[in-house]
Amino acid sequence: MKRWGITFKLFVMTVIFFVCFYGMVILSQFLLFDRFYQTQKESRVEKHLKSFGTSYTKEAWGRTRTSRELVRFMLRNKTQMVILKLDGRMKSEDPFRMKLIDDKGQTQVIPMSLFMNQFGDMLRSAHLKENDRVTIQGELVTGENDLGNQFFPLTITKQGFQPVGEEAELGNTSITGTITELVLPDLKIWNPRQGILFEAIEDWFPLNTGQLESLGKLNMVKEEWTAPWSGIRNSVMILPVKQASGEIELLFSVTSLQDVKDSNEALRWFFLYLGLGGFVLILVLSLFYSKMVTRPLIKLNNTAKRMVALDFTGHASIRQKDELGNLSRSMFTLSQSLDTALGELRETNQQLVEEMEQKKKLEQMQQDFFASASHELKTPLSIIKGFAEGLEDGVSAGKQDHYIKVIIEEADKMEFLVKDMLDLARLESGTIKLRKSSFMLSEMTEKVTDKLVHSLQNKQLDVVIIPANELPVYADATWIEQVLSNLLTNAIRHAEEGSTITVTLESSPKKLLFTIHNKGERIPEDQLAHIWERFYRIEASRSRLTGGTGLGLSIAKQILDMHGCRYAVMNTSDGVCFSVTFGG
Repeated sequence: MKRWGITFKLFVMTVIFFVCFYGMVILSQFLLFDRFYQTQKESRVEKHLKSFGTSYTKEAWGRTRTSRELVRFMLRNKTQMVILKLDGRMKSEDPFRMKLIDDKGQTQVIPMSLFMNQFGDMLRSAHLKENDRVTIQGELVTGENDLGNQFFPLTITKQGFQPVGEEAELGNTSITGTITELVLPDLKIWNPRQGILFEAIEDWFPLNTGQLESLGKLNMVKEEWTAPWSGIRNSVMILPVKQASGEIELLFSVTSLQDVKDSNEALRWFFLYLGLGGFVLILVLSLFYSKMVTRPLIKLNNTAKRMVALDFTGHASIRQKDELGNLSRSMFTLSQSLDTALGELRETNQQLVEEMEQKKKLEQMQQDFFASASHELKTPLSIIKGFAEGLEDGVSAGKQDHYIKVIIEEADKMEFLVKDMLDLARLESGTIKLRKSSFMLSEMTEKVTDKLVHSLQNKQLDVVIIPANELPVYADATWIEQVLSNLLTNAIRHAEEGSTITVTLESSPKKLLFTIHNKGERIPEDQLAHIWERFYRIEASRSRLTGGTGLGLSIAKQILDMHGCRYAVMNTSDGVCFSVTFGG
């Protein structure tokens, strides 16, 4: 089976999409656009017509206000409207008019709609404006409507300009005066067909019985009407409004639908040319698909094949600022990440081996712990057993007190050992909750020193406490006291007889440094890291003689870790120095 390339597939899908979209547009244009556009236009005019009628009846406009609002309505909706009686007589003045004061001082109102319909271009060239002096010749019509006598211009002459209009006949009325008001639409957008309003009034009136009955019930009459002479399609809307006096007037509007048809015909030709151009464009674009799409995809496919073979080298991203470029950069990043991941996996395997070895080491340490604990307990138990047997065998009365004293001392050592082992187990379990408070570390150090006074006297030792700008620490006082006790006890145990143990406390804004320095034997450098371990002794036999359990520093380490303190031990020129940093 033949496998079609992605270029051909993209070409076919694009053509199908274009044909479907173009077909939908053409069908909508032929079948729906005329009706849609006409409905939208009629709905907008109907809405504004009803709003006009409501304001007209409620606010009782005068003639001037009515004319001004008629002009606004017609310009806003690009339609024509007039207010009529039920019999077709005009109620409103011509909204487009000229007012002038003649030589007799009388105001004359000249309707301009019909004149503009015939001579709009000539009127534009005259540039009429207020305060211009003009001579108007025309026909005076009397008694045709409620507006009284009306003067319809045939010729308008402005000084310095050619006459505008048709040649006046003998017997026509002539008026000369100064323009005081001029209400005209923008001549640039003036539609010559607007004169068709009077043709529609003549064709519709008198109304038939059904129309009169509907209007009498204040229902709108809306029909499509074709002008007899021009054949132009129009939408005629007649909205009846009832005045406070009970009289019904008609808002008669004529909206041209011819522009809908003209626009639609132009759009049909436009979409035809657009469709032909689109097909040509698709054929041209298809020539570039193989270069724009196929070549980078083949390169990406080759890269993917190398990645399948776990070869993440030799890959360079495609330099394109599009989705393919992004995909190439992503694959490049992916290859680098996978290469890094493989390296990390190897390192992780190595770490796993090391952790397994560490686990074995921990297991060995645990075995050593139990062995050390057993050994530490075995020695005092053996001594107690031996001296107890001596008492049982009936040693001389002079030795009984000595035997009893030794048994008590060894029992005390066992008690201390068990207590330290229990404390260490509690600390390592992580179940202890610290009860922190603020206190002065120097005061606590003095308190611990007082408790160890007998140990100090036995070795003729002195303790010197040197605080420098000391600030209180925030910690669990009970456990910190045990840390100080263990550190001081350790310092006393390894200090030279008759020497001085120096304790310094130095504060900074965020931390406090606590150090204990004793003179004596230095710790071998290779054993400094092990002194915090359980049962660790530099010289096991010597430490046992001094009464240590080997757990004091391990307990201090656990307590300091719980508080987040930093601690260290170092050799000095004449001894050993322990340091603890609180805070910071």
